[in-house]
Amino acid sequence: MAALGAAGAVGCSRVATASSDGGDLLERLRAAGVVRLGIAGEIPFGYIDRDGRLTGEAPELGRVIFKRLGVDRVQPVPTEFGSLVPGLNSQQFDVVAAGMYVNPDRCAQVIFADPDYQMLDAFIVRKGNPMGLRDYRDVVAKKARFATGTGYAEIQYAVEAGYPEKDILIVPDQVAGLNAVEAGRADVFAGTALTAREVVKKSAKAEATKPFTPLVDGRPHVDGGAFAFRPTETRLRDAFNTELHKLKKSGELFRILRPFGFTEAEMTDLTAKELCGG
Repeated sequence: MAALGAAGAVGCSRVATASSDGGDLLERLRAAGVVRLGIAGEIPFGYIDRDGRLTGEAPELGRVIFKRLGVDRVQPVPTEFGSLVPGLNSQQFDVVAAGMYVNPDRCAQVIFADPDYQMLDAFIVRKGNPMGLRDYRDVVAKKARFATGTGYAEIQYAVEAGYPEKDILIVPDQVAGLNAVEAGRADVFAGTALTAREVVKKSAKAEATKPFTPLVDGRPHVDGGAFAFRPTETRLRDAFNTELHKLKKSGELFRILRPFGFTEAEMTDLTAKELCGG
């Protein structure tokens, strides 16, 4: 999922070393006519729908950009979220198209396009938010039973606020998180504002809180999700960025993402360089 942050990534302070010649993957993709997209089966970021069709904000954006780059077809390669970076670097697929958050740990292993969206956090809580949980500090202060997803960035945010990591209930995804709250196994599930508000739409027992900005090193932090590429393939990443910026400028990017629940507030001018730590 996009919310997945530093957890699950190999800790490293340096940025992945780019190829001196920029790589030849773009030319090979054009010749083959297809690009393999690594996805993690996460709604709304990248998934296979009920009709067996690849969709989600990242695959749909990928279709448009790769078409402009001369690659007519996209092919999904589903995997676990934690396997996306290793799978990319072992050439199981060509690009990660899973709304992946850009963070320094990941920037040590892959190179990112600039983010196509930005995202705040939100909680799934029981109707009426009986414990009054509005951010991670509330969760700690009120000793709420806290849940989030496997490898989610929200693990780090909760721990930074003072929640014991050993006490966090880890579930596979936001649907399992909703079920945990509805069943009373957790008081709160943390995820992205988008996934929280989408998953509770049909729930009679739970609701999403207002989006909020988590703190990292004591400062407000806004996450951004982007496509990831092997460090050797800077030419492909740069060509992708060129088309992405055109879509941003024209407003077409928002039109592509809006059907998946994104709002204008989640459009962004953040750069990968900023989120990688300079």
